[in-house]
Amino acid sequence: MQNVQMVVTDLDGTLFNDNQHITEQSIDTLNWLGEKNICRVIATGRNLFSVKKVLPASLPVDYLVFSTGAGAMDWQTGELIYAEHLKQEEVSMAIEILTGAGISFMVHDLVPDNHSFMYFDAKCGNSDFQRRCALYKDFAVPLDLDSPGYKLASQLIAIVPENLSVLETIKTRLGSLRVVRTTSPLDGETMWIEIFPPNVSKGHTIEWLCNRLSISKAGTIGIGNDYNDIDLLNFVNYPFAVNNAPEPIRKLYGTCRSNNDNGFSDAVFQVLTW
Repeated sequence: MQNVQMVVTDLDGTLFNDNQHITEQSIDTLNWLGEKNICRVIATGRNLFSVKKVLPASLPVDYLVFSTGAGAMDWQTGELIYAEHLKQEEVSMAIEILTGAGISFMVHDLVPDNHSFMYFDAKCGNSDFQRRCALYKDFAVPLDLDSPGYKLASQLIAIVPENLSVLETIKTRLGSLRVVRTTSPLDGETMWIEIFPPNVSKGHTIEWLCNRLSISKAGTIGIGNDYNDIDLLNFVNYPFAVNNAPEPIRKLYGTCRSNNDNGFSDAVFQVLTW
């Protein structure tokens, strides 16, 4: 058996199958890892509120990294152990750039309450943006552009049809801020552009967690399926992309079976043995 100390998995499209269900085989694998004293981590783009809606507190994992690395908690105790946020001037700059570009976006409250947000609707017929606003209608308010300054935020999410030139332009204009591309979990195709403090990513927060737990990078496995998993997969020693991941991601890493075919367990046992 390889000297593995931590296994990190994305949630949607990776540990979850397409029905947002974790199979019995995956649960068995998580329990087996626990018996071997191997740390089990879920690293997801979902906020904490969303995660708690879909995962039972009894799920056999040890840590949760959420909001693409902006926050982390001890899953067993519920303690928030890590949180990052954008400075007020960074929020103001990002709002100015996105409104000027005519892009619809959300400005999210601080972790762990970052399911609440202010939104700007660019009125460009963006159905995925409208769907997300409707989903969080109890926690969303319009952004007042006449307000004298903006508060701190955990992140901004801009929602646009896939357009890599827009993505690169925003990256360039935002300078040192972290800009992460991900695929909408709502329609599976719209591009979300997530804007974070410079050091936020799944990979960075997993590195922080490894340091906290005295776990070597050499002892880490990571499994993912989307563009916001790239930093995670670049950090771990044994990276895997599930077979349902976009082709550019599959070309970069080792591959395992799809999320509908127990890809999580397949990746784990390509490295470990029962």
